[in-house]
Amino acid sequence: MSMTYLTTEELSERIKYNPRTIRNELKDSVLIEGRHYIRPFGQRKILFIWESIEEDMYKASSSSDFAIPMANGGYCNSVTH
Repeated sequence: MSMTYLTTEELSERIKYNPRTIRNELKDSVLIEGRHYIRPFGQRKILFIWESIEEDMYKASSSSDFAIPMANGGYCNSVTH
């Protein structure tokens, strides 16, 4: 399976979030190391795995009207009445 690795700036263009928001708010809360991004050779540089992010975004949008991504990779679904 081929994977597309993106820098923070490239990811920000695809998902329309500011790079600073990705680094400070999404990384380690929504985007999980080892699943959504890696640090090649243990360095500071971060590469995001596009296919994993895209898959989880699709799952969250199609699973219900409102889903909160959880740190373990699952989703908390909320039903509003």
